[in-house]
Amino acid sequence: MSRLWARVAGLFRSKSFIGADQTGNKYFSRMEEIDVKEKRWVVFRREEDPTSVPVEWICWLNGQRKRAPTPEEMAELEARRERVKLNVARLKKEEEERKAREGTGRKITSIGKVEGPDLTSFVRHFPPDSKGAKSEEASEEADQSRVKEHEPEIVTAEHQPPEPRTTEPSGSGSSFRPGTWQPPS
Repeated sequence: MSRLWARVAGLFRSKSFIGADQTGNKYFSRMEEIDVKEKRWVVFRREEDPTSVPVEWICWLNGQRKRAPTPEEMAELEARRERVKLNVARLKKEEEERKAREGTGRKITSIGKVEGPDLTSFVRHFPPDSKGAKSEEASEEADQSRVKEHEPEIVTAEHQPPEPRTTEPSGSGSSFRPGTWQPPS
């Protein structure tokens, strides 16, 4: 009951004004005797819009800062933010000018579709093939070798070659023998 009474009495206790920000929000604090902890809060000027609270004040409200930001500190940080915005705009402009000079800027013709990569520099590394039939012959040979690999080999029980003892599992299909594989020791 005494805790409840202390909380109710705390509502009428004096609160100390800490500061205000540029938008007119006011910040207060009060020491709680029960929790022995400082309570911090903000009273919004207009609507309760948490996005109108500057980062420095948010840090103070959450207890990440011991002291509230001073007006001088806020002015300095605002000037720094403006310098960063100007630098970003200048760098973007320089980047656009560089792309325009180099001619590497691509124009987007439709939204949601991306052009494929420019492979002209990649293709230049390969010498042109003097005879077009070479690549066809090579692909036919590769196809034939693949077919030979997958043809089932018919082996009778009398002429089976001895299986090498390896630590890796081997065999598939008709040549598979359960229990022949031993784990590495």
